[in-house]
Amino acid sequence: MKDPVLIKSNKYGITVFFQQELPFEQLMEETLEKFRSAKHFFNHAEMVVEFEGRAFTEEETLRMADAIQTAADIQILCLLERDTRTEEIHKQAYHESLQVIHERDGLFYKGTLREKHRLEAETSIVIIGDVEDGAIVTSKGNVTVLGTIRGIVTAGAAGRRDAWIAALHMEPKKLRIGEIEVKPVIGGSYSWAKLL
Repeated sequence: MKDPVLIKSNKYGITVFFQQELPFEQLMEETLEKFRSAKHFFNHAEMVVEFEGRAFTEEETLRMADAIQTAADIQILCLLERDTRTEEIHKQAYHESLQVIHERDGLFYKGTLREKHRLEAETSIVIIGDVEDGAIVTSKGNVTVLGTIRGIVTAGAAGRRDAWIAALHMEPKKLRIGEIEVKPVIGGSYSWAKLL
């Protein structure tokens, strides 16, 4: 039997190749074992991860990404897709997120923001998780959500008209750039909003 999980480096980080036939839970175990054994190679890296060879549901994708982060002790900046149109958008989001992280005032938030949760940032922010209905995110910089936006998100809260909001999926209550309400642009599996 061929290896159920293969890891290869690419220009942006790593590509993980998954065998199609294995049940998801068994594949999770194989993936955890593979990344635990390779943990010393990653050295707490921040990287982009690409999944290939198998389609996952949104929930499976998030579970797999979280398992890989924990097992390998890495920070996943973005998940790439093989589809060339969405891949280009993801790469752009990766470069912008990387810039945010390396700025002195860049911020990461890991976890889902639930109803009545408020997150305010003086800087750009990358949220690894969802912004659920009833949650509010306000940032003076850009907002990148590696999940779904269903709540209210404001970017450029200090008047930055060049700020943007990006997410894997958007079904928002409201999006604002500064004081101006904007509509999301849906493209493949990545959506964004900015002033033209």
